[in-house]
Amino acid sequence: MKKTQSILRVAALALAAVSLGAQAAGLDVAGFFAAHTDVLAGLSMLGMAGTTVEAEYKQVQADLKKVGDDLKAYAEKAEKELKAHSQLSAETKAEVDKLLTAQSELQAAHKAMEQVIAKMQNGGGMPGSAKSLGQMVVENEAITGFNASMRGAVAVKVGSIHAAVTSGAGSAGDLIQPHRVPGIIVPPNQRLFLRDLLNWGTTSSNSIEYVREAGFTNNAAPVAENPSNPKPESDLTFDLDTAPVITIAHYIRASKQVLADVAMLQSYIDGRLLYGLKVKEEAQLLKGSGLGLNLNGILTQATAYVNPGVAVQAETMIDRLRIALLQVELAEYSSDGIVLNPIDWTQIELTKTEDNAYLFATPRGLAAPGLWGRPVVSTQAMDAGEFLTGAFSLGAQGWDREDANITVSNQDRDNFVKNMVTILCEERVGLTVYRPEAFVAGDFSGVHPAPPSSTPASSTPPASS
Repeated sequence: MKKTQSILRVAALALAAVSLGAQAAGLDVAGFFAAHTDVLAGLSMLGMAGTTVEAEYKQVQADLKKVGDDLKAYAEKAEKELKAHSQLSAETKAEVDKLLTAQSELQAAHKAMEQVIAKMQNGGGMPGSAKSLGQMVVENEAITGFNASMRGAVAVKVGSIHAAVTSGAGSAGDLIQPHRVPGIIVPPNQRLFLRDLLNWGTTSSNSIEYVREAGFTNNAAPVAENPSNPKPESDLTFDLDTAPVITIAHYIRASKQVLADVAMLQSYIDGRLLYGLKVKEEAQLLKGSGLGLNLNGILTQATAYVNPGVAVQAETMIDRLRIALLQVELAEYSSDGIVLNPIDWTQIELTKTEDNAYLFATPRGLAAPGLWGRPVVSTQAMDAGEFLTGAFSLGAQGWDREDANITVSNQDRDNFVKNMVTILCEERVGLTVYRPEAFVAGDFSGVHPAPPSSTPASSTPPASS
């Protein structure tokens, strides 16, 4: 609002100067305003805004031309008087002085109106960006008014260089570059181990069929040399089971230009896509629901933990795991691994004796995680407060139908016309759990000390999606 009022004041001064100059030149100002009612209307609304200002500007130019013509006429008259009388008449001298004064006032009004028009064209007098040293020099009056056809020199004062050179866009701002940390800040990756516990084979089909022994009746017994009754007969029963091969996939879109301009970006994207694939694979191998497009995971099929009758006083987490190993042994298998959440494994490692000595961990040692002679796999794919143990190498097998791979294509949707590419990462895997009784899954409820009941939701990947 203040800037608009300033423009109005400048316009009013310019109009007053025009009026004075015109009156001094003998022009009919009242008649001019009567003939230009739009000037008064514009002043009442916006103070000579828009086309009204341009019209008045042209009028001032016309007035300046008329004053100049009058001065030329009086100059010719004065020349004749000088030749005839060797001096100017008082009347001629007074008229010339009046015209010179009017011309000076009209020139000032002309300049003021030029400034008004310039401010309105720049958004109503809004402040612009800081002028550079070069702009300050070329726009200075001493330069614009310099006659190049005459010999001489002009000087321009630009003020303090320290004040003129700033970090703005019109000064030295483009020379100041932000500090860029090289590379990409990568989030931490979840440690993946479950695939390493299994034996893996390859398949060329979309499903795996296998015959599993469902029951064995062992009637073997000693018999006489010449038995009167038939020898005892045993029995075996079998079931045909099928495990699906599922596809795990995801993709990301990127422009061709950014992949070409940043050499390491595609390899980074490929690595992240592969990592995301393996996180989902581990969740499927462990906790796949077996419904829809999901694998039937080991934890889903494992036998529930049941104490076969071992009496334990003040049972601890370590005791519970030893009894689970026994349960696997009673199923005629030998456990070759224990899967725990990192929180539970840490709590077990920190178990101390009555004199606060660590029971079996060595803080300064580099021993591999292990318990009861079996390796411990610590992974966030397992929920806190739960465990899984079993014969991973004998009781189950993983199958690769299609190894994890990366495909880049511009033939997806409108990629071709938009210079985009689709980066696809996928694999096809299967899982067969031959003997569910070879695995035992349970929790640590009722043990001492009580373990955490759950981990943060973000740390456990979903089993099926």
